[in-house]
Amino acid sequence: MLKILKYSFFDLMRSRWSYIYFLFYLALGFVLLFLNNDVSKAVITLMNVIIILVPLIGTIFGVMYYYNSKEFTELLLAQPVKRSSIFLGQYLGVSVSLGLCLVLGLGIPFALYGLFKSDAIWDFSLLLVTGAFLTFIFTALSFNIALSNENKIKGFGYAVLLWLFLAIIYDGLFLLSLIVFGDYPLDVFSLGATVFNPIDLSRTLILLKLDISALLGYTGAVFKTFFGTGLGLLVSLGMLILWTLLPIWRMVHKSKRKDF
Repeated sequence: MLKILKYSFFDLMRSRWSYIYFLFYLALGFVLLFLNNDVSKAVITLMNVIIILVPLIGTIFGVMYYYNSKEFTELLLAQPVKRSSIFLGQYLGVSVSLGLCLVLGLGIPFALYGLFKSDAIWDFSLLLVTGAFLTFIFTALSFNIALSNENKIKGFGYAVLLWLFLAIIYDGLFLLSLIVFGDYPLDVFSLGATVFNPIDLSRTLILLKLDISALLGYTGAVFKTFFGTGLGLLVSLGMLILWTLLPIWRMVHKSKRKDF
């Protein structure tokens, strides 16, 4: 698996799109940190970009890499190599390379700005951690979609639809339900609806870490009571880990049963 991971990783790192992805975050980090005196505002702006862009890039890159390397994958399947090693190696190669572009692209301006010696390091670290989790989660989901669809057009369509649902449509349905059932106690429902969407969960964690829970509106106090505690943070990180492991498990299970 390590050899396949190494090959996939360097194959992605040689791609021009990886350089573009890295340079985009590098430029964004320099602009926001060097032109903004308030680090919290810079983190909020970065959060708004990462929450939308990272899942989209992870989804598109995952589907695109699977379909483009399909012939090479079939060649590997003819060798005495475990299927789980092949697909785990490819998945980790894609997700690690994308995560590295994100962390280095934002981390370099952060280091040059000298924030490692300030309290802002914790807010910024949480931003990078949640961004890395979203990369691993949506890359795994995209591999699942590609494994389930031989047709490239359907695969890309389902992948974009998944991102669109979790990033935009889900929030609209969530807010609509809060308005329609506003006369009922919705504390547990709000927490559950947030936990079952990795994008919303990541956004909530960052906003609470910045201590601006009032921006969350109706359920801000509930989120602060739960997610603002040590137990709430552990539960949230545990759910992000679960969101990562479940698609990986299904990907391995699907690859073992799939007839290539």
